[in-house]
Amino acid sequence: MNVNNKKIGVAITGSFCTIQDAIIEFERLVFLGADITPILSNSVAIINSRFGRAEDIKKRIELITGKECIETIVDAEPLGPKKALDLVLVAPCTGNTLGKIANGITDTSVTMAVKAHLRNQKPVVLAIATNDGLAASAKNLGVLLNTKNIYFVPFGQDDSENKPTSLVARFGLIVPAIEYALDGKQIEPILV
Repeated sequence: MNVNNKKIGVAITGSFCTIQDAIIEFERLVFLGADITPILSNSVAIINSRFGRAEDIKKRIELITGKECIETIVDAEPLGPKKALDLVLVAPCTGNTLGKIANGITDTSVTMAVKAHLRNQKPVVLAIATNDGLAASAKNLGVLLNTKNIYFVPFGQDDSENKPTSLVARFGLIVPAIEYALDGKQIEPILV
């Protein structure tokens, strides 16, 4: 199934070094005809980092999508009852967000969007980017690999020598991962 005319929530969390890689894929989704609803975690909405100013990131995402970013739990909650989306993509998905999703913690706009969407038994795709994917976050990864309607963008170690526990999604595989998830399938291989 392709992404043309699909309503996709794009939730962005604070792996600041990978946000630009994710944005390139958001542009690709729009080019392919997807209708994107942007959702920002509080960190992305307010933190200026060496990878960019929060306001600049927000403006760029709004320019790409043509929509204002959802930034609060209150604004994210109606996505579920309104059945507003066909799929939610969390890209990048930090270890913190991964843990919250795995443990049912709903305390951010992103985790609320995921929870609200999962209640409709529709797909959520995670593009992980975490320095502790093979350490503290490994158990949460394991839980979500076995959770219905949760799919992953293929991922692997990004710098095994200097960051041996770090895992990062291959952002260039976001579109095919979404296409598979829309058909209820996990793209393979998942470990790259």
